[in-house]
Amino acid sequence: MFSAIGDIAGQPTRAERRTYQPVRRNSRAVGRETGFWRPVTRKEVEAVILAAEKLELATKRAGRGKGHRNGALGAVAIEILRLFQNVVDFRTGRLDPSIDYLMDRLQRSRGAIVAALKALRDHGFLDWLRRYVPTGGQGARGPQVQQTSNAYRLTLPQRARVMLGRYFQPAPVPDDHSHRQEQQAAEIEAHRAGLTELERTMLDVDPDDGVGAALIRMAQARAARKERESSTQTESLI
Repeated sequence: MFSAIGDIAGQPTRAERRTYQPVRRNSRAVGRETGFWRPVTRKEVEAVILAAEKLELATKRAGRGKGHRNGALGAVAIEILRLFQNVVDFRTGRLDPSIDYLMDRLQRSRGAIVAALKALRDHGFLDWLRRYVPTGGQGARGPQVQQTSNAYRLTLPQRARVMLGRYFQPAPVPDDHSHRQEQQAAEIEAHRAGLTELERTMLDVDPDDGVGAALIRMAQARAARKERESSTQTESLI
């Protein structure tokens, strides 16, 4: 998920680029997002949102008293990230809502949405790919196409990843769980102490494995030898 846009593969073909239609530069045909979208987990998306919120809060505090109501990202940017969390396809990473969709869902102006998207990209939390679709018409210079919604991808800047270092570490094991594990280990050792060498060997090794089978045979031989020695000692006492 968190990779550079330079890794994107599948550039438009020469024929696709030379349609001479009024689409934005570096746009790609819909369906050619190969390498841009990748599967993403809910935790990864939550990490992006959390880091963005921390940056917004820190920069907002730094700007207090200087006439700044927002931080580096702004409230609308945080709203967009939270909405993206609800519409992204975690299995494929697909994320391509239109500006009109964002305006309708968030009840924000086009200018506010565009500015927030730009702030997210400028600070490393978002990347996008411009796209176009064919209209079905045929012009004098080739197939007619039109601009469509961007393909978006959430990213996590390295400085934000460092800031959220603990977020990516396994949660500490609760004390009661550790105590329960210690009790179970003690019970297992107590049970093993009551077993013979042969029984412990058969419990510890795989009899289908060559080494395991050899260890079992050795333990069986020692057990048989001890049994013979015990029988001899018993006979001598009679």
